[in-house]
Amino acid sequence: MLKQVQHDETNKMDKLLFTPGPLTTSKTVKEAMLHDYGSRDTKFVNIVKEVRENLLQLGGVSKEKGYETVIIQGSGTFGIEATISSSVPRNGHLLIVINGAYGHRMANICSVHGIKYTSLVFAENEIPTIEKTEAALKSDNSITHLAIVHSETTTGIFNPIKEFGALAGNYNKTYIVDAMSSFGAVPVYIAEFNIDFLVSSSNKCIEGVPGFSFIIAKREKLLQCKGQARSLVLDIFAQWEALENDGQFRFTPPTQSLAAFHQALKELETEGGVEARANRYKENYQTLISGMRKLGFKEYLEPEKQGYIITSFLYPSADFNFKEFYNSLNDKGFVIYPGKLTQADCFRIGNIGRLYKKDVEGLLEAIESVLK
Repeated sequence: MLKQVQHDETNKMDKLLFTPGPLTTSKTVKEAMLHDYGSRDTKFVNIVKEVRENLLQLGGVSKEKGYETVIIQGSGTFGIEATISSSVPRNGHLLIVINGAYGHRMANICSVHGIKYTSLVFAENEIPTIEKTEAALKSDNSITHLAIVHSETTTGIFNPIKEFGALAGNYNKTYIVDAMSSFGAVPVYIAEFNIDFLVSSSNKCIEGVPGFSFIIAKREKLLQCKGQARSLVLDIFAQWEALENDGQFRFTPPTQSLAAFHQALKELETEGGVEARANRYKENYQTLISGMRKLGFKEYLEPEKQGYIITSFLYPSADFNFKEFYNSLNDKGFVIYPGKLTQADCFRIGNIGRLYKKDVEGLLEAIESVLK
């Protein structure tokens, strides 16, 4: 009988999540949620303070260097919508560089809020080019902001955010980066990359649980958001101002999620920081790719474009039944992810969360068993 492979730190009753989030978390992160906190408890206020400070450190910046952390209740998309709808002024114009579903989601946010935007669309298996983006900036002087997704979870492709940051700086554009599926496991140096607003969430590479997103912002740009928000609850300036004044959220905070995240940050540091976590995820990725190829699967992306966060695999045949495949793996304790591509039939497998090489080997064993 096939046994599910688990790491000692995870709950043996839980299925292993090979997804882009929510993720498999450590037992100690789960245990951090076993306590009740009042939103005004001194201990909870200190947790929030430490989380905000530690996130700045992960991005290589600090309050002294002119950066701030804003926490927004809700999923990562809440943070993206909050940032776009607060930072782009009424007469602003956002250029969105798109090569996947999450870039298109930014465009949808703009449409809902009546924000002027231009979509610069590339194929889902193509890395956006500086040349075409620069041409778009040159062709329209009304563009004030530039946005791009770092790890585009549609395919797993990595986009060159440092180079796009330099471009935004050269043309004096406010630069927004969706680092949802990369921050905490891919080195991102916010100041060096000229990022004005970086957005990520609690349930990704830092290995917390769902409940909030966070924005690391250049203070100068954050102050310009005052009075610009198109939403009450998604006003990042008002949220930051409240947190700065007395450490309080304007509305009920996700106390357990923040406690879990506080613990997850400690575990990230204990592991050796971003570089060490990246190495673990890379080992997971290499183990997965090698094993899947042996089983007859092919990746959607060319290796040089593929990141180590999540991988899209083509269906192996025209009669491949993903639903049956998914359910069979799920019954064995392994959860994967459906595809999101518009041009090809794929499914996705993530390499992040509290997963190790032996967990990936367990997944591969289960896949082989299901195929047979």
